[in-house]
Amino acid sequence: MRKIATLAAVGVVALAGRRHFRMRDALAQVAPELRSPVLPFMTVTHSAKTLPALRPIYRIKASPGSGVDVAVRSISDAAMRVLVVTPAGHRSKRPAVLALHGGGMIVGSPQLELVTHGRLARELGAVVVSPEYRLAPENPFPAALDDCMATLQWMRQNADDLDIDADRIAVVGRSAGGGLAAAVAQRSHDEGFTLRAQGLMYPMLDDRTVLNDHNEGRGRLVWTPESNRFGWTAYLGREPRRSDAPPYAAPARRDDLSGLPPAWIGVGDLDLYYAEDVAYAERLRACGVPCELLTVSRMYHAADGYAPRAPSMESFIQGLVNHLKEHL
Repeated sequence: MRKIATLAAVGVVALAGRRHFRMRDALAQVAPELRSPVLPFMTVTHSAKTLPALRPIYRIKASPGSGVDVAVRSISDAAMRVLVVTPAGHRSKRPAVLALHGGGMIVGSPQLELVTHGRLARELGAVVVSPEYRLAPENPFPAALDDCMATLQWMRQNADDLDIDADRIAVVGRSAGGGLAAAVAQRSHDEGFTLRAQGLMYPMLDDRTVLNDHNEGRGRLVWTPESNRFGWTAYLGREPRRSDAPPYAAPARRDDLSGLPPAWIGVGDLDLYYAEDVAYAERLRACGVPCELLTVSRMYHAADGYAPRAPSMESFIQGLVNHLKEHL
């Protein structure tokens, strides 16, 4: 038995070594402060085959830190849970943040991002609400967006209970959550309610990125072109195509961006979403929407989660916080 265990351990080490060797070139492009030993192991192709094993990893509960209270609430006739993160100490009419988790539309959970939620609550003095929206492929578009919009409506209808100002709400999200945040900003504007601000961290905005033959060497770490294709296909319920996508499904396809809330977009230049995010920021500005764009050299997708103490990642999150402070 001991011999079998030893052989298994040797096999695991050998597999890890081969993966690390294959990724040496990609890792060499990363800024030294953003390098993490877990990167080779987290760069896994998301697919129907790997999804069952990956989903539990994305449900790990992070710590929100001190000075906040975390409660679980149910909305939509108890069909959906939301996390409500409130700064300690009672104060009525706080601003509020609708925070949408990442995960390529196929994995993820609010509790995994409690570190960010806790920081936003403390530094903004805001109530942060994060829904456990339905995931694809079991629930394709518009399920996730409908859940996010239902959460926004619940926040406004229950403003007194939550001790928030229903007219001072911003939306934020990372990765797929960033794409959903952009879609919420668009749809709520069209439905007559304009949010105070939108904060988009390396957002998943454009399904047409899947159709690119070349990505200029981007997307080699964490979120790859193969994972992106699976995520978009699961969300749309079909393969992406150049011609069209349903309204709000891919926010970058919207023609008229005028009237949307002030935006902050942050992305690294090694991220698969770099080109689509920069293009969206430029189009927002062209339509008269104030937009701060932060691009980070040699940063891969979701690097703030793997190297949170790196000075560039501290500045990255602080940029989002400052934007929300200004507009809330």
